[in-house]
Amino acid sequence: MRVTVSRKGHFNAAHRLFRKDWSDEKNQLIFDKCNNPNFHGHNYELIVSVTGEIDQETGYVIDIKTLKQIMKEEVEDAFDHKNLNVEVPDFQELNPTAENISVVIYNKIRPRIESHLDLEITLYETPRNFVSYSGN
Repeated sequence: MRVTVSRKGHFNAAHRLFRKDWSDEKNQLIFDKCNNPNFHGHNYELIVSVTGEIDQETGYVIDIKTLKQIMKEEVEDAFDHKNLNVEVPDFQELNPTAENISVVIYNKIRPRIESHLDLEITLYETPRNFVSYSGN
Protein backbone atom coordinates (compact mmCIF):
# COMPACT_ATOMS: atom_id res chain seq x y z
CA MET A 1 0.00 0.00 0.00
CA ARG A 2 1.19 3.50 -0.85
CA VAL A 3 1.28 6.11 1.90
CA THR A 4 2.25 9.79 1.84
CA VAL A 5 4.47 11.18 4.59
CA SER A 6 4.64 14.98 4.89
CA ARG A 7 6.73 17.40 6.89
CA LYS A 8 6.11 21.11 7.26
CA GLY A 9 8.94 23.64 7.36
CA HIS A 10 9.27 27.37 6.94
CA PHE A 11 11.63 30.13 5.96
CA ASN A 12 11.47 33.91 5.81
CA ALA A 13 12.85 35.53 2.69
CA ALA A 14 12.72 38.70 0.62
CA HIS A 15 12.42 38.92 -3.13
CA ARG A 16 11.49 41.15 -6.03
CA LEU A 17 9.59 39.95 -9.06
CA PHE A 18 10.92 41.51 -12.23
CA ARG A 19 12.57 40.75 -15.54
CA LYS A 20 15.80 42.52 -16.45
CA ASP A 21 14.85 42.48 -20.12
CA TRP A 22 11.56 44.36 -19.53
CA SER A 23 11.06 48.08 -19.04
CA ASP A 24 10.24 49.47 -15.60
CA GLU A 25 6.73 50.19 -16.87
CA LYS A 26 6.12 46.62 -18.04
CA ASN A 27 7.53 45.15 -14.82
CA GLN A 28 5.24 47.42 -12.80
CA LEU A 29 2.23 46.51 -14.95
CA ILE A 30 2.80 42.75 -14.66
CA PHE A 31 4.22 42.38 -11.13
CA ASP A 32 2.66 45.45 -9.45
CA LYS A 33 3.66 45.75 -5.76
CA CYS A 34 5.77 42.58 -5.99
CA ASN A 35 8.09 44.61 -8.24
CA ASN A 36 9.19 46.90 -5.38
CA PRO A 37 12.83 47.83 -6.19
CA ASN A 38 13.58 47.65 -2.44
CA PHE A 39 12.20 44.08 -2.28
CA HIS A 40 9.47 42.67 -0.01
CA GLY A 41 9.28 39.62 2.21
CA HIS A 42 7.20 36.55 2.95
CA ASN A 43 6.94 34.01 5.73
CA TYR A 44 6.97 30.95 3.49
CA GLU A 45 5.43 27.69 4.70
CA LEU A 46 6.71 24.56 3.02
CA ILE A 47 5.22 21.07 2.93
CA VAL A 48 7.40 18.29 1.55
CA SER A 49 5.48 15.09 0.84
CA VAL A 50 7.04 11.71 0.05
CA THR A 51 4.85 8.87 -1.24
CA GLY A 52 5.75 5.21 -1.50
CA GLU A 53 5.27 1.72 -0.19
CA ILE A 54 5.67 1.10 3.52
CA ASP A 55 8.93 -0.70 4.22
CA GLN A 56 7.92 -3.97 5.89
CA GLU A 57 11.04 -4.01 8.03
CA THR A 58 10.89 -0.47 9.45
CA GLY A 59 7.23 0.46 8.95
CA TYR A 60 8.39 3.73 7.33
CA VAL A 61 7.97 5.18 3.86
CA ILE A 62 10.83 7.51 4.82
CA ASP A 63 12.35 8.23 8.21
CA ILE A 64 10.90 11.64 9.13
CA LYS A 65 14.20 12.58 10.82
CA THR A 66 15.92 12.11 7.46
CA LEU A 67 13.31 14.27 5.71
CA LYS A 68 13.69 16.94 8.40
CA GLN A 69 17.47 17.04 7.87
CA ILE A 70 17.17 17.23 4.07
CA MET A 71 14.71 20.14 4.34
CA LYS A 72 16.98 21.97 6.77
CA GLU A 73 20.11 21.56 4.67
CA GLU A 74 18.63 22.09 1.20
CA VAL A 75 16.00 24.76 1.88
CA GLU A 76 15.96 26.35 5.29
CA ASP A 77 19.73 26.88 5.57
CA ALA A 78 19.89 28.11 1.96
CA PHE A 79 16.84 30.43 1.90
CA ASP A 80 15.98 31.54 5.45
CA HIS A 81 16.49 35.25 6.13
CA LYS A 82 17.95 35.75 2.66
CA ASN A 83 17.20 38.06 -0.22
CA LEU A 84 16.46 35.43 -2.86
CA ASN A 85 17.37 37.69 -5.81
CA VAL A 86 20.70 38.76 -4.32
CA GLU A 87 21.93 36.00 -2.01
CA VAL A 88 20.68 32.73 -3.52
CA PRO A 89 22.54 31.63 -6.67
CA ASP A 90 19.51 29.71 -7.99
CA PHE A 91 17.70 33.02 -8.55
CA GLN A 92 20.47 35.08 -10.10
CA GLU A 93 18.83 34.61 -13.52
CA LEU A 94 15.48 33.11 -12.46
CA ASN A 95 12.53 35.23 -11.33
CA PRO A 96 11.78 34.06 -7.75
CA THR A 97 8.04 33.54 -8.14
CA ALA A 98 6.38 30.98 -5.87
CA GLU A 99 6.21 28.68 -8.89
CA ASN A 100 9.93 28.93 -9.59
CA ILE A 101 10.85 28.64 -5.90
CA SER A 102 8.86 25.40 -5.63
CA VAL A 103 10.63 23.92 -8.68
CA VAL A 104 14.05 24.92 -7.29
CA ILE A 105 13.18 23.31 -3.94
CA TYR A 106 12.02 20.14 -5.70
CA ASN A 107 15.26 19.99 -7.71
CA LYS A 108 17.36 20.42 -4.54
CA ILE A 109 15.50 17.70 -2.61
CA ARG A 110 14.79 15.14 -5.36
CA PRO A 111 18.39 13.78 -5.57
CA ARG A 112 18.34 13.09 -1.82
CA ILE A 113 15.12 11.03 -1.88
CA GLU A 114 15.26 7.42 -3.04
CA SER A 115 14.21 7.15 -6.70
CA HIS A 116 11.30 4.75 -6.06
CA LEU A 117 9.60 7.38 -3.86
CA ASP A 118 7.43 10.18 -5.26
CA LEU A 119 8.04 13.76 -4.12
CA GLU A 120 5.71 16.75 -3.99
CA ILE A 121 6.50 20.28 -2.86
CA THR A 122 3.75 22.60 -1.62
CA LEU A 123 4.87 26.16 -0.97
CA TYR A 124 2.67 28.75 0.75
CA GLU A 125 3.70 32.30 -0.04
CA THR A 126 0.79 33.57 2.06
CA PRO A 127 -1.84 31.62 4.00
CA ARG A 128 -4.14 31.86 0.94
CA ASN A 129 -1.64 31.69 -1.95
CA PHE A 130 0.26 28.48 -2.56
CA VAL A 131 1.67 26.31 -5.34
CA SER A 132 2.44 22.61 -5.65
CA TYR A 133 5.01 20.85 -7.81
CA SER A 134 5.69 17.15 -8.21
CA GLY A 135 8.18 17.07 -11.05
CA ASN A 136 5.75 17.14 -13.97
